[in-house]
Amino acid sequence: MGKYMFHATYTQSGLTGLLKEGGTRRRAALTQTIEGMGGRVEVLYYAFGEPDLYIIADLPDDATATAVSLTIGAAGALNIGVTVLVTPETVDEAIGKSVPYRPPGA
Repeated sequence: MGKYMFHATYTQSGLTGLLKEGGTRRRAALTQTIEGMGGRVEVLYYAFGEPDLYIIADLPDDATATAVSLTIGAAGALNIGVTVLVTPETVDEAIGKSVPYRPPGA
């Protein structure tokens, strides 16, 4: 499983729906979406300003996270993005790799 941070800003129609349903009902709906894809919501927070919403979730793979993001975005209530989160252990593993890279002009 990978860990992903979804960050979203409500559209006008999304805000109308949020005002109608409330925060806890929307949290339940979004949790159901993530769980329906084999994932788990670690945390969901609303925020002042943009983005309006943060979700940190575990999902099976990048394709699943992409499918969730595309489906939610296509519905038109949220402008959504997703960030792949990396553990400190993965950073340590990456540091140990030798990368054959030449900067431009070098």
